[in-house]
Amino acid sequence: PLLSPRSTMFWSAAARFSGMGKGNSKLCEEKRKKASKKLTKEEMEELETKTYFSRKELKKWYKDFVRDCPTGELRMDEFQNIYKQFFPNGDPSKFASFVFNVFDDNQDGHISFKEFIAALSITSRGNLDEKLDWAFSLYDVDKDGFITKEEMANIVDAIYSMIGNMLELPKDEDTPQKRVEKIFSNMDKNLDGQLTREEFKEGSKADPWIVQALTMDMSAST
Repeated sequence: PLLSPRSTMFWSAAARFSGMGKGNSKLCEEKRKKASKKLTKEEMEELETKTYFSRKELKKWYKDFVRDCPTGELRMDEFQNIYKQFFPNGDPSKFASFVFNVFDDNQDGHISFKEFIAALSITSRGNLDEKLDWAFSLYDVDKDGFITKEEMANIVDAIYSMIGNMLELPKDEDTPQKRVEKIFSNMDKNLDGQLTREEFKEGSKADPWIVQALTMDMSAST
């Protein structure tokens, strides 16, 4: 199923990052400051309200997060390293940077636990509309409410670089430019050269490749 909890890139990467998967890599090593060992009562109540995780799950995620990131912050290079574990034959750094910027809700250059768990909640347990809204925010790089061909091309190019030669793409999709033209021909209903949130969400339901870029299994896209 589209963006199922078992297939999302973020769920799998986060599980490995947090020590809940195999090969915990202890990515965060800076000691410039230390995060609190526990969430406050207020923080816990807020996250219980705003995410799909239980109190027990939140405690476990937070414990693993601060163990691997004692500062309580996940940086861009550390985030990119997570992706490199899953795409060793490609270059996922550009795509990971786009995803990082969506996780980093307040745009302060690092991902806090609150930002991490909020994004993880949507990508792993959110409903389809929530996941599509999240995906829209990924493709809408400048956050102006529209996805231009240039923005789409940047993301698709990053995806192609990430998957490398993992897939044999059809002739009409074997370059990022061809794929973008195909996407816009199907989604841009008013032919204005940009996609609204509504156009994107409706089109993604008919063409799940757009959102399957967020999954570990890209094979369903062809």
